[in-house]
Amino acid sequence: MILINLLPHREAARKRRRDLFNVSLGASALLGGIIAGSIFLWYQAAISSQQSNNALLDTEIKKLEAQIKDIATLESEISALRARQQAVEDLQSDRNLPVHLLTELVNQLPDGVYVNKMTQVDQSVTLTGVAQSNERVSELLRNLANNTPWFSKPELIEIVSGTASISAKEQKRVANFVIKVRLVRASEAEKNAAKMAADAASSPAQSASAVVAVPAKP
Repeated sequence: MILINLLPHREAARKRRRDLFNVSLGASALLGGIIAGSIFLWYQAAISSQQSNNALLDTEIKKLEAQIKDIATLESEISALRARQQAVEDLQSDRNLPVHLLTELVNQLPDGVYVNKMTQVDQSVTLTGVAQSNERVSELLRNLANNTPWFSKPELIEIVSGTASISAKEQKRVANFVIKVRLVRASEAEKNAAKMAADAASSPAQSASAVVAVPAKP
């Protein structure tokens, strides 16, 4: 006997494939949603963690800024205290500056040079005087520059020829000068004196070596 299937098997197979596709599509969508949700939650957790770290860093930065301000305030106070201490030390050392000024000026004046007027403003000293010649003025400038640790930077402001009355009938030509020189503080004068002593100690040694290096004449 021949059996003939008159049912729509092609439509049934197509329906099964459609249902399977729909199930697969729904499963894929569900899996994709789970993956996307997991990634979203992971990013949210990472963002929250980074925000908490940023908040902690901001707090620490504010603390450090406050400490830096305190340090800057302390440094300014220390600088002010050092300036006051230096001012006190300068005042104590400056008490003897007039003595050193007069003593050194007397020691450095060459013969034939006379000071008529002396003016001091802070550490600047202006000398007004008379010399027998221009060479005497030059010698005074050299002495003030090289022979004493208490003076520095001598400067010739003015030199003018003039005459001085020796007697009723005799007059002599002289040089009227104005010199400005800087009076050195005691701490700086000690350094200058040490340097001058070192230079003086090295000069004889150099001279002796130069003498030994000269060959004897036959």
